[in-house]
Amino acid sequence: MFFKSRSTKFGILALVARLVLAVLIPTHAVSALAESKAESAMTGLQTAVFAGGCFWGVDAVFKHVKGVASVESGYAGGSAGKANYKAVSSGRTGHAEAVRVRFNPAQVTYPQLLQVFFIVAHDPTQLNRQGPDVGSQYRSAIFFTDTEQQKLALAQIQQLSTDRTYGKPVVTQVTALQQFNLAEPYHQNYLALHPTQPYIVINDQPKIEHLRKQFPALYQ
Repeated sequence: MFFKSRSTKFGILALVARLVLAVLIPTHAVSALAESKAESAMTGLQTAVFAGGCFWGVDAVFKHVKGVASVESGYAGGSAGKANYKAVSSGRTGHAEAVRVRFNPAQVTYPQLLQVFFIVAHDPTQLNRQGPDVGSQYRSAIFFTDTEQQKLALAQIQQLSTDRTYGKPVVTQVTALQQFNLAEPYHQNYLALHPTQPYIVINDQPKIEHLRKQFPALYQ
């Protein structure tokens, strides 16, 4: 099973923060950056948003990283009105399938999450596709929530390019997060609920093992 063990303390605080935001401000009336800052102030957690192909596998990878409190699948890069699976699958909404990672910076740093993203979660040299999935909705992207994340993401890409880690250019986009729209409930925690589905077995289960071998100190 691939369910994540969460800290009760952080789970309760995160829930309280989200309930307060939901009561005070309509869901789409607050910017993603403001929401991220408010929740960070209340819970001590920070937010990272990554896109790297089908969100099922990316979600599962980050759920196995120590210090990660929660991971949610969703859509980023386009408008809220077009944030549904059918529309996004057309490749014409501007959205990418993405995951929102809430993490404890005292346990895992943003640069460490970037390493997992680039080395384990996907192939950052594939343009507008990832493995068998083709289209701009499967692009490689980092949606930063502040200028520090932007700086760190760009520095990581530069280092990968300087080291010629892949032998091919990194095509990952780095752009500010405008909003994050949750995907439909049946997409959430997908790998854990469908571990034997052929797509999952072929494309995503190997990522979990790669994480364990590549980053044993971060694996849980």
